[in-house]
Amino acid sequence: MIFIPLPFVVALLLLIFLAAVLRSQESSKGNWPFLALVGLCVLQSVAVGLRWGYDLAELRYLLPVLASCLPPLVLASFHSLIHFDKAEAGRAHWLHALPPIGIVALLLLAPELIDAALIVLFVGYAVAVLNLGRTGPDALDEARFDSAVAAHRALVIAAASLCLSAFFDLAILMDFEWNTGANVAFIVSNGNLLGLLLIGLTAVVAARAHAPPATGSNMIQASSMVAQDREVLDRISRLLVDQKLSRDENLTLSRLARRAGIPARQISGAVNRLAHKNVSQYINDFRIAEACRLLRDTDMSVTAAMFESGFQTKSNFNREFRRVTSLSPVSWRARNRSSRPLHI
Repeated sequence: MIFIPLPFVVALLLLIFLAAVLRSQESSKGNWPFLALVGLCVLQSVAVGLRWGYDLAELRYLLPVLASCLPPLVLASFHSLIHFDKAEAGRAHWLHALPPIGIVALLLLAPELIDAALIVLFVGYAVAVLNLGRTGPDALDEARFDSAVAAHRALVIAAASLCLSAFFDLAILMDFEWNTGANVAFIVSNGNLLGLLLIGLTAVVAARAHAPPATGSNMIQASSMVAQDREVLDRISRLLVDQKLSRDENLTLSRLARRAGIPARQISGAVNRLAHKNVSQYINDFRIAEACRLLRDTDMSVTAAMFESGFQTKSNFNREFRRVTSLSPVSWRARNRSSRPLHI
């Protein structure tokens, strides 16, 4: 009977998710970090399966190097959902090559320190990832509004997964101290895969949130004068209603800021202070209003109204519809069309 290690099963699942993303997503340069992250999880799962399932001892030198590449790539992936100055970001990219270089140096000079170094590396990058999303979904200003909340949850889960991997590295370290490594194969080939699977899945979720790069000429520079909160909301409302910008399924906070000529942080602050909600909810209020109009005044199906108003997933549409109206779309339509005369 052919023996198939569990890591190979995890690698196959991640490959299926990766294929689904490649098939469903429009081509976007911004997605490459997430695709690379899933690919790295696949590669690491295969290496773990070969090392501990088929006892290929030579891979013991490769596994810690692959592991050290994972946290920087997680950070880079979610970094791509936040607008940064390209020159400033480019200067910092080379720093993320230091972890694998450091692990290679430890392999040559002090291999007994590798487990401790990986623990520090994973926990440190987990903190850095959480810091990216510390202000909530609005921090991911390059994510589509329709998916910003899901992307932010993926960010938190990815950070937790890095900590989970650090925990298993600690368990390996303790097992060597107490049991001379008797349980290492089980811990690595089974427990550590949970972290890889979670990281791969969060990368898939976040990749779907990344909007394609803007192709229009509406790259307006931010206004040099600070506008009052009410003026900001009035300007944003005109864009969302008069120019139907709320129906754009690829709308992001940074793209909205460029169209309005207002800094993204100023928009977020104005919405938080005056509307007492985050920007995603504020935009979705306009989308739900449009969906209600379509459900009330037309014979359009609920699904068609969902897409027409700017939503892309039924789960998000239903959740936001209930938040705004306290009813499901079907119930709302039945209640608000009951008094209309029937067309014969």
